[in-house]
Amino acid sequence: MAFDNLSEKLQDVFRGLRGKGRLSEEDVKAALKEVRLALLEADVNFKVVKNFVKSVEERAVGADVLNGLNPGQTVIKIVNEELTNLMGSETTEITYRPGQEITVLMMCGLQGAGKTTTVAKLAGQMKKKAKRPLLVACDIYRPAAIEQLKINGEKQEVPVFSMGDKVKPKDIAKAAIEHAKKNNLNVVILDTAGRLHVDEEMMQELVDIKNTVDVAQTILVVDAMTGQDAVNVAGTFDEKIGIDGVILTKLDGDTRGGAALSIRAVTGKPILYCGMGEKLSDLEQFYPDRMASRILGMGDVLSLIEKAEAAIDEDKAKNLAKKMKKAEFDFNDYLDSMAQMKKMGGLSSIMGMMPGMGMNLNKNQMAQLENSVDDKKLAHIEAIILSMTPEERENPKIMNPSRKHRLAKGAGVDIAEVNRFIKQFEQSRKMMKQMSGMMKGKKGRMRFPFS
Repeated sequence: MAFDNLSEKLQDVFRGLRGKGRLSEEDVKAALKEVRLALLEADVNFKVVKNFVKSVEERAVGADVLNGLNPGQTVIKIVNEELTNLMGSETTEITYRPGQEITVLMMCGLQGAGKTTTVAKLAGQMKKKAKRPLLVACDIYRPAAIEQLKINGEKQEVPVFSMGDKVKPKDIAKAAIEHAKKNNLNVVILDTAGRLHVDEEMMQELVDIKNTVDVAQTILVVDAMTGQDAVNVAGTFDEKIGIDGVILTKLDGDTRGGAALSIRAVTGKPILYCGMGEKLSDLEQFYPDRMASRILGMGDVLSLIEKAEAAIDEDKAKNLAKKMKKAEFDFNDYLDSMAQMKKMGGLSSIMGMMPGMGMNLNKNQMAQLENSVDDKKLAHIEAIILSMTPEERENPKIMNPSRKHRLAKGAGVDIAEVNRFIKQFEQSRKMMKQMSGMMKGKKGRMRFPFS
């Protein structure tokens, strides 16, 4: 995730605070100096960092904090609250027009930010809320963008309106609204053209669209990997045409992530969604409090539950619970559980949402844990299981040395890796029977067998 480096540095600072029984004012100031450096390295706006540290210090050096029973934890709590405030405090939703009135959303942004893909992702989110969206191809300068929108619209089962590349965008937008009225569609999403950089022609085109049709909200799509530049772009678009909210893309990338911490503070505009991958389903509502918790290594249980509810088949979960209780869990079940974990974003994504993963483990422990649940390692396990016969998958007890050697060749791995996996699998089956009473949840009793 974009905040991995920042998270690691902040967690190092707070581990030191938690280890102290009492805190002095000097302890707090020294810790906040490290926090300041970590935020600046994450490409958070300088003024934002200055104000943030000042706010935390004013709250943290009070007598009630320093003389309290758990001063270290109290400082962490304050930092968490201030981080949440920095990103907007409350979750902001897209506002829709009432009744059958059509809501027109104009999507804008620079070329390469992932705008066209985000438009399709957003339509998918709206369908879940019983909206009837229409995607409109207003980028007349890139025929590939029009085709991409049509392909993604088809994948999302959302209609796409296009008039080719010879009609002005403002006229396309106007015609699209008439089309939406005739076809009982209540949300029109305009995919406008992007440029490699902000220019007057681009801005005038967006102004013309807003002057021609009644745009309910203008949403800017920015690439989180561009760091502070994303904040500058947001400021320029807001000044020139006025924006109502921001969608951050590529927040799953290896980036410093400061854009998410700076955009709200600098522009006053809320982050609505964040793109967490390339799949059309990889768009998440932006929750400031949840993101603050994840940055500080405190987990994000609510998002984890929501992902699980979307990914886990309830009937399969109940059937799996029965098998686990009787220690009848087989390799087919293991394969199913791996598929469900993939739907949730993979083990690394799940680990990032687990409470206390960053706060309570030191670097060596985290490294060992990450190694034990390495996604590449899971790919090897999947290859081993797929190399099994149906009989072997259903009856793990029949595994013998000759079968294991065959599996190693079929999966392209060392025999030691096959032996290690099967041994861990058998240990998991024994543990499952003992732990079955502890596995209660909304979707039946469910446990993912981490190897």
